[in-house]
Amino acid sequence: MEKPYVIGVDLGGTNTVFGVVDARGNVVVNASIKTGTHNDIELYLNDLVTGLNMLIEQVGGKEKIRGIGVGAPNGNYFNGSIEFAPNLPWKGKIPLAQMIQDRIGIPVALTNDANAAAIGEMTYGAARGMKDFIVITLGTGVGSGIVVGGQLVYGHDGFAGELGHMIVRRNGRMCGCGRQGCLETYTSATGVARTAREYLTIRSDASKLRELDIDTITSKDVFDAASTGDPLALEIFESTGAILGEACADFVTFSSPEAIIFFGGLTKAGDLLMNPIRHHMEKNILKIYEGKTKLLVSQLKESDAAVLGASALGWEAKEI
Repeated sequence: MEKPYVIGVDLGGTNTVFGVVDARGNVVVNASIKTGTHNDIELYLNDLVTGLNMLIEQVGGKEKIRGIGVGAPNGNYFNGSIEFAPNLPWKGKIPLAQMIQDRIGIPVALTNDANAAAIGEMTYGAARGMKDFIVITLGTGVGSGIVVGGQLVYGHDGFAGELGHMIVRRNGRMCGCGRQGCLETYTSATGVARTAREYLTIRSDASKLRELDIDTITSKDVFDAASTGDPLALEIFESTGAILGEACADFVTFSSPEAIIFFGGLTKAGDLLMNPIRHHMEKNILKIYEGKTKLLVSQLKESDAAVLGASALGWEAKEI
């Protein structure tokens, strides 16, 4: 093959992970940079392009790379832009695909990060052989990729399927998107930490979490406490799973997926999170859907799923 590789870029709110991928779906080399520390898009691009060029040289130069695929929050497949992503430091419309292509000289295609994860699951992971499923990413925010009849759902403008911004609590928590009560304000990793801070402020229960600085508590801290049987931490996961399970019961009604696949750092909580999700989904689901939708955890490494999914776009990338 004249150009045997593509590059996948997973742009997250905290880190950006990227790798060179061959035609069999093997990540040959990879690297990462911090996303959230770059308040200036130009400084971020300088670091990203430097990292990409290092990987490109390791596999023999640009003539070996067919294209670059990027998965990014609020990424628009139709125009290659990131638009008003609440969990990124840059606001407004950023024509990221064009900006990367101009600096590297390789065709670039871009899509929503959760859509990229869905492509990765469909090609290499838990959704192999499935034509109807939903991927929900639980990270800094909550993203989703919806596949119906084997095709990703983009909608007429490229932004379909923002399930993380469906309102689950009217007049609830303020979200970075500007609305109140969005799913991600409760069920993302940052949402879990937010719940912990609220509980510790308004309640007097004894908890290992009280030994920590309340302003720096993370979802991992809550998991660590829950793993030791801490009642308050366990209640936080029960509450988080209940909200997510109720939401999943609603999601099932619009596409009747074979499976809902969870992906991202928060899934490392395992049954602490999945058991309440299952219970509350089945408790709230419409009768005709009972027992029909599987709840699965991604079979792919957290970094690989989105990188592999994004890289699949690279094979079809065209000059912008």
